[in-house]
Amino acid sequence: MGDNKKMKRKKRTKKIKRVSDIINKIQNTRSKNNINWMDILRIAMKYSPKETKKLLRRINTQDKRISKLLKKIV
Repeated sequence: MGDNKKMKRKKRTKKIKRVSDIINKIQNTRSKNNINWMDILRIAMKYSPKETKKLLRRINTQDKRISKLLKKIV
């Protein structure tokens, strides 16, 4: 019975490690993608600041709605 518990613990540990590795890869990818988004924002502000500001306001409004919804479940 003790060996069975050890095997289950090893499997769980491997699964946690695998999930952790995937999360780290997601974080790394998102980090790189955030740089791309910031580059787009810089270009947009340079060539079309009024339209960019309007769009940013709309994005911010939606982000606030998302935050309110998240507060309901957290």
